[in-house]
Amino acid sequence: MAAEQTSSDYIAHHLTNWTYGYHPEQGWKVAHTAQEAAEMGFKAIHLDSMLWSIGLGIFFCALFLAVGRKATSGVPTKLQAFIEMIVEFVDNSVRESYNGTSKLIAPLALTIFVWIFLMNLMDLIPVDFIPYSAQMIGAAMGHDPHHVYFKIVPSTDPNITLGMAFCVFFLIIGFGLKYKGVGGFIGEFTLHPFSAKNPILQAILIPVNLILETVTLIAKPISLGLRLFGNMYAGELIFILIALMYMANSFFVNALALPLHLGWAIFHILVITLQAFVFMMLTIVYLSLISQTAEH
Repeated sequence: MAAEQTSSDYIAHHLTNWTYGYHPEQGWKVAHTAQEAAEMGFKAIHLDSMLWSIGLGIFFCALFLAVGRKATSGVPTKLQAFIEMIVEFVDNSVRESYNGTSKLIAPLALTIFVWIFLMNLMDLIPVDFIPYSAQMIGAAMGHDPHHVYFKIVPSTDPNITLGMAFCVFFLIIGFGLKYKGVGGFIGEFTLHPFSAKNPILQAILIPVNLILETVTLIAKPISLGLRLFGNMYAGELIFILIALMYMANSFFVNALALPLHLGWAIFHILVITLQAFVFMMLTIVYLSLISQTAEH
């Protein structure tokens, strides 16, 4: 029973964010337990998710800017060749999937793909390495290490994934208004998918169309964010469960942990890349669909 409780505590600790917010009884503070973080509700921010996501975004911009400034038309360096390959891959994906002429789509797609890939890539760092270092720093500062939480994979936080997804949602609305106008955008939600030549019947169908199209529109960002979160959260949880095998008292279980760890890490490289690609492609497709002005 103690072993089960210890394992549960270990898993819960690794899945709890470093949270700062307003506690109903204790005011503004850093949460010391997962329960305190939950009690803060919407008046809270996950400091670790914000730190890593913004930090990786800055790293991405700085890296591509530095390589772009040093780019040469002669024999490129390995880093330049690698980045050019990524840019060409994203550019081809945009050309094949987006039917409009917006200059925003290619930079947006590149940012989405690389940024999400970098956030997902943090999942390959050993689960105890950075959180344990954070605990040691917290202990040196006089804090209880058991109350120091520090997750390093931003894409396992639904606040991050849904935040990006709703940014795509606002882009969809913006592109719709730009290419269709206010009247055309409203008509998109009130005259489809059901239409009739009879004005009375059409007036009856408008609320039905509005409900169906609104649900479809809202479902796009929610599914986009939850898909990324769900896949990455499951991957992180598997890494944590494998890490527990190293702590078992059985030699067989300890020996089995290493090949499982390596096998899952290799497979997870495909997962983190695929999830970044799926998020990018669906964003392009959604913006392409809303940009179409021709009636079919």
